[in-house]
Amino acid sequence: MSAHIDSHDHHDDHGHGEEEVSHSTLKGYMMGFFLAVVLTAIPFWLVMGKVIPNPQTLAIVILTFAAIQIVVHMIYFLHMDTKSQGGWNMLALMFTLILVVITLTGSIWVMFHLNSNMMPGMSHDMTEQQVKNLP
Repeated sequence: MSAHIDSHDHHDDHGHGEEEVSHSTLKGYMMGFFLAVVLTAIPFWLVMGKVIPNPQTLAIVILTFAAIQIVVHMIYFLHMDTKSQGGWNMLALMFTLILVVITLTGSIWVMFHLNSNMMPGMSHDMTEQQVKNLP
């Protein structure tokens, strides 16, 4: 029985040898912190300075900065890349993102159709009543 246990000891590393070398240094943490501050300050300045007057464009720009900041946090602070944990972290992240996109898209689709199909004649009836009450 001990020979059976000894024969499987070489499989206990699970590819962790490469990860020990890739841990971030103080320089890496400071770079991540600097990028996080800049990616927070720019959208704050855009909103407070009213640099972009169109609200839709401003929202898209802010969401873009937020997405970039998420990536910065994942790389510099969570140490996520395609090599960490043998690629399982990235696979779990992709699965999570797919579920979030499906959930958000489905929720928005349902809310849009509920809004347009809940009481389809309501807006038409309100308009006729308002026209009848005009002097």
